[in-house]
Amino acid sequence: MATKPRILFMGTPAFALPALEMLYGSGYPIAAVVTQPDRPAGREKKETVPPVKQMAQKFGLTVLQPASVKDPSFLEALGTARPDLVVVAAFGQILPKAVLDFPPLGCLNIHPSLLPAYRGAAPINWSIIRGEKQTGVTIMLMDEGMDSGDILTQEQTPIGRMETYGELHDRLALQGAALLVRTIDQVVSGAARRQKQDPSRATFAPRLNRETGRIRWRHSAGDIVNLIRGLNPSPAAYALLEGRDLKIFTAAAGPGSPQEPPGFVAAATPEGLPVAASDGYVVLKEVQLAGKKRMPVFDFLRGFTMRPGILLE
Repeated sequence: MATKPRILFMGTPAFALPALEMLYGSGYPIAAVVTQPDRPAGREKKETVPPVKQMAQKFGLTVLQPASVKDPSFLEALGTARPDLVVVAAFGQILPKAVLDFPPLGCLNIHPSLLPAYRGAAPINWSIIRGEKQTGVTIMLMDEGMDSGDILTQEQTPIGRMETYGELHDRLALQGAALLVRTIDQVVSGAARRQKQDPSRATFAPRLNRETGRIRWRHSAGDIVNLIRGLNPSPAAYALLEGRDLKIFTAAAGPGSPQEPPGFVAAATPEGLPVAASDGYVVLKEVQLAGKKRMPVFDFLRGFTMRPGILLE
């Protein structure tokens, strides 16, 4: 085997881009890039090309877009590609045993948490939503379970007090890519050490849905601000304002003992628009009403009369 193993790269969204770029830039032979099929997205249902496909085409790499990696046609393509190693970064499909067992060096996955914490689809979001102070990236050897394979390497990083999902996502994507390259070197040299995960310590980060983003004003101000941070910029936390979605992108916990019930709006202050929570106020700073643009709350208030006492549901 050559010093640099022949790699099949599997990934779809922006999170996977630093890893693909770093592998390509470091001279690793990329046998092919596997990504999800082009799909309609947005209100207009316009056909959207995955970010990984765009980068792979820019680099002149072979792109495969199987509807299912269980299809015999994909397994045939895998045989043609002859990878020594498969690298997976937010691909979006579960790999069957036939794929996991194919490459001699195995299948490595970049997971943006300190496994076994936050297994699942949305670890970056949930680490912020649940108020974690630390997170990190894990490179693991994949098995048939959900993020349950043996750990090869891990690296910690603190979560900033007001860091958003988008900011942390970009940091972890870069950190994970750099750790991946170092880990591949260890795998090739035989220096990699496998550590089994302790399933009793596992926590989970389920897929986000509309209910995840709905603000419950009866919760503490700190918890609500964590939810807002953890869903910024997408899909965004929201409340209902006169029956319309009001997305909230930026907010801070404000002091005080609200006289108003949770969800009631108080008078605007120089800091923003306070909304009563269970133990204080959530001061809104950046919002977007359905059908409008995202904007600072004071710009929003110029076009929408938000009288004190109105209820956000």
